This record gives sequence, structure tokens and C-alpha cells, in this order.
Amino acid sequence: MKAHIYLRASTKDQDADRAKAQLLEFASNSGFQVVGIYSENISGTKLQRPQLMKLLAAADPGDVLLVESIDRLSRLSQSDWARLKQILADKQLRLIVVDLPTTHLQADSSITGQIMAVINDMLIDLTSTMARLDQEKRVERIRQGLANKRVQDPDWTPPGKQKNVKLWESIERLLAKLPEASADEIATLAGCGVATVYRVKKELKAKV
Repeated sequence: MKAHIYLRASTKDQDADRAKAQLLEFASNSGFQVVGIYSENISGTKLQRPQLMKLLAAADPGDVLLVESIDRLSRLSQSDWARLKQILADKQLRLIVVDLPTTHLQADSSITGQIMAVINDMLIDLTSTMARLDQEKRVERIRQGLANKRVQDPDWTPPGKQKNVKLWESIERLLAKLPEASADEIATLAGCGVATVYRVKKELKAKV
């Protein structure tokens, strides 16, 4: 039986391939032929994911979709999760989740396997809902934390991305050489946004 492995992590700082060895070992022990490994760093709250869509397009009816856990596949809203389930059903894919042992019988076409498929549908729905609620709680905790910081310090702003030191130095040189140039002109020459130029000018002014 052919299997397609799907791996996902939320951010570039996380390792989407972390569970690849585990899934390959599971596939080997289960007698599956791995025909594709799809890995991406993207939020599980999004249905339209390039590698997931590529997997679904490549899979044939009866193939296995193998994931480590449901939250690697879905933190989707109820409507998007319903759409994804329909896609899996239309493609006749067998969803096997390594950390959900009852799904391991999805490869079983016997009556027992068919009965377990019904049970698995309920378990997978429940697990997907829990993953979505966990995501929503995490977002809400972050939102509350930011709100509390602003109450304590009205001037506080969340830390943004680290500045591009080389770009800032380039802007500083352009500002020094072309003191009469507008922010738009400096931005064009530096290849950046106008807002970045204003931030550099503000920092330079604060140093004076």
C-alpha cells in the first residue's frame, strides 16, 4: 500500500522534519511503500498549504496519508476541517495518525476495519476540535498578555523583527551624502520601504 507522509511545523524556527524518521520507521513496520514526503513550515489554521495541496493532488484512491498527530494536519476552523475531510473522502485516502492507535487499522479493509473507520471519524473530529481550541486559547493568551502590558505601560509596543544592520547602515550613508533627498528618494535608492527610512532618521535624531 502506498503512503504519503505529511510533516508540518508552524514557524521557520521549528523543524518540520523532526518526526520524519519516526514516520518512515512506522511506514516500514506497517509494510507501506512511501511514495512521497511533504514538509512545510506554515500555520495549521490554513487549509491552502502548498505541500498539503501537492500531496492531495498526487495521491491515488486507497493511498495512505500518514501524519504524526492530528494537529500537524489540522488546527482548522470547523468549516475548513469539513472541507478537508470531504477532500480526503473524495480522494478515498486513508488517514493514519501515528499517535492515535485506532487509526492504524485504517489499512484494514475487513469488517473490523470498517467499524473502526466509523469510530476513527469521531475520534479524529474530536482531536481536530481540541487542536483548534488549543490554538485559539494560545492566541487569546497572547492577546491578553499584550493588552496587560499596554495597561501597565501605555507607551509599550511589541518587539518587532530585528533590524537589518547592513540596510540601516546603507540608509545612514545615503542620508549623510544626500541631506536634501526626500524619504521616498532614499527608500528608492536603498531598496526599502519609506517607513524604514523614517525609523532610521528617528534613531539618528535621538542620538544627537
